[in-house]
Amino acid sequence: MKKKSKRSRRLALVAACGLMATGGTAALTAAGAQAAAPGAATPGATAAHAAAPNATAAASGQTGPYLYLGWGSPPKATDVMAATGTTQFTMAFILSDGGCNPKWDGSRALTGGSDQSTINSIRAAGGDVTVSFGGWSGAKLGEKCSSASALAGAYQKVIDAYRLKSIDIDIEASEFENATVRQRVIDALKIVKQKNSGIKVYVTFGTTTSGPDANGKDLVRRGAASGVDVDGWTVMPFDFGQGSLDMAAATKSAVDGLKNTVAGAYGLSSDAAYRKSGFSSMNGRTDVAGETVTLDNFKSVVSYAKSHHLARVSFWSLNRDRACGSGTDADACSGINQGTYDFTKVLAGYTG
Repeated sequence: MKKKSKRSRRLALVAACGLMATGGTAALTAAGAQAAAPGAATPGATAAHAAAPNATAAASGQTGPYLYLGWGSPPKATDVMAATGTTQFTMAFILSDGGCNPKWDGSRALTGGSDQSTINSIRAAGGDVTVSFGGWSGAKLGEKCSSASALAGAYQKVIDAYRLKSIDIDIEASEFENATVRQRVIDALKIVKQKNSGIKVYVTFGTTTSGPDANGKDLVRRGAASGVDVDGWTVMPFDFGQGSLDMAAATKSAVDGLKNTVAGAYGLSSDAAYRKSGFSSMNGRTDVAGETVTLDNFKSVVSYAKSHHLARVSFWSLNRDRACGSGTDADACSGINQGTYDFTKVLAGYTG
């Protein structure tokens, strides 16, 4: 099929959704960015982190909802940990400050601010973080850094600042659509893998209902050709633009297609390819009319992930993991009837 639409965590995209609020129907806007909060440990948090390691059996980055501190009334991470049992978070986004230098959202200092203090608190409570680079909006390091070595250096600044065990490259928009940049990202990740023994690397991108589009397939094939051992190729199965869909079925078919792409590119069996594949969903109403990931949908796809031992399962976003109320922006709620942190509670039980 040649009909494709852009699928992403859109920081700026707004879609109308009707939500039931106390006393009547409230028309709220739904921001569909898959932004997440910051994340990683800091030099000052090393002792606490060593004393309180990740309590789950999941590998670093294998799980963890996206938490974003830029907007959406972000919840306090340690409160979420206490309420759900989750110990992993995906913090985002790291962007370019206009050059080949990483900053939170491209503007907040890498260390010393709310992002770092959030990471410190997560680690002090026994959790850990994966830092996500990219997203839909803003200046991307993959484009602003002129070479693979420079891009790897930008990634390394963040890895060193927070002593990271895992990173997520959320490659979208123009960064994803440019073949030269796709290769630069792959080459930079090869350097990162060589310089950081044991680090987990996840690459996240949009998808069709049947799996990666031409750009996604090319990205995976470039990874295989370059010999990069990506720990989890991860698709975002939402914003398909096809009207009303069974989002559980669409997610499973998208990941099945990803598995086929990974298997073909790396010469793996289906079982091995599933273990190198994953997905990052969107909880509740997405950016596209007709698309809603219900709690039952999410339970179904997490069960599917367990049966195939997927490398990574996440969702956008923790900020939205609660019901909406009168006067609440939809980037701070899911747009569906649910309990607070219901999606996070389901995800907390995922260990691969």
